[in-house]
Amino acid sequence: MKQSLFALAIVIMSLTACEPEIPMVTSGLKNSYAIERMRVLRLHPEYTGQHYEWSMPDSQGNDSVVSTSRDYLFVSAHPGVYSLKLHIVDDTNPFTHEMVITVWEEELAYSPYITRVYDYCPAPGQFVGDMPRYEEGDTPESMRAKVEECIAGTNDVLVSLGGFGGYVTFGFDHSIVNMQDSLDFRILGNALYASSDASSMTSGGGAEPGIVMVSIDANGNGVPDDEWYELAGSEHGNSATVYNYEIAYHRTPVGHEATPRPNSGVTDTTYIAWSDNSGNAGYIERNAFHTQEYFPQWLSDDVLTFKGTRLPNNGVDAQGDGSYYILSSYSWGYADNHPNTASVAQNGFDIDWAVDGNGSRVHLPCVDFVRVYTGVNQQCGRIGEVSTEICRAEDLHVEAY
Repeated sequence: MKQSLFALAIVIMSLTACEPEIPMVTSGLKNSYAIERMRVLRLHPEYTGQHYEWSMPDSQGNDSVVSTSRDYLFVSAHPGVYSLKLHIVDDTNPFTHEMVITVWEEELAYSPYITRVYDYCPAPGQFVGDMPRYEEGDTPESMRAKVEECIAGTNDVLVSLGGFGGYVTFGFDHSIVNMQDSLDFRILGNALYASSDASSMTSGGGAEPGIVMVSIDANGNGVPDDEWYELAGSEHGNSATVYNYEIAYHRTPVGHEATPRPNSGVTDTTYIAWSDNSGNAGYIERNAFHTQEYFPQWLSDDVLTFKGTRLPNNGVDAQGDGSYYILSSYSWGYADNHPNTASVAQNGFDIDWAVDGNGSRVHLPCVDFVRVYTGVNQQCGRIGEVSTEICRAEDLHVEAY
């Protein structure tokens, strides 16, 4: 009898083991969350549907839809308790989930300034290899570290991005929150006016406009590998602005013979060749004031290619002989475009200016990474190429120290 019962138990266990496990399906969302202010909470529902609606109470207490994407990134600049609701519209399995998010003040106060430089890749230019200084044996990583030392915190040491497309990528110790009807951050450079009339939005002088890009750390891995968006400044929509512009710079070959321009300060008019996807070609010229190599010596590439939006030329040959150029400022929306003493409105940036690759406006709740690149491709005689320089960036929503 015992043997029969034992055999029956074995059969039952075998049959049970053959049954497939039924996975437990959950929404993937909790009822409550807690997070520091200016930190991103990434919410991803496991349930799918035909349409998604994330909503929060507005100032009158009524539900207001804040997103219609499946995933939602929540961030707040202010401590408090927030109610958030997800409604998944689906004919078969509609779903609603409510959650409470508690936002608290950070224990260690955030810095309003740059804390990390992620990437530095300048185009050839007269200040490249000098701002910061290249030393034999330097690598992309050691140059990145030098740039970080120049512009992190309150260090106001200029970094040059070279000709069109050269860029630097940096971030902060928190997310910059997109505050409604407000500029969110500013960037400082070395632009100057030709006159003392700082009240003029179009004062000429030494403006070298740089385009600003932003990105959210959507995948949460802490590196700038997510989608980038351009902050569309005053020249977005200008018929002279070129979109999807691409340029290639070629390292000067060994044995190259210089072709100086007499009595101009230019020692080589054919120094570094470039060509673009508009069928144009030209050179980054070399001058007597900067004798180091202009092509980034820490890079092994013989050809450097950059893509982006090309702004209209802003340099005007004031005397018609190439001896003196006036580099005019654009109205707003570019780095190194107005002097640092100008108003925040002239050096500040609003995340709501963001556009996607098609030029369409997008709403970003915050940004984690900022990239600045030289937006003009113009040679200006003895002044050299238009090259954006920056020395600091500041989150306008964090108290300065």
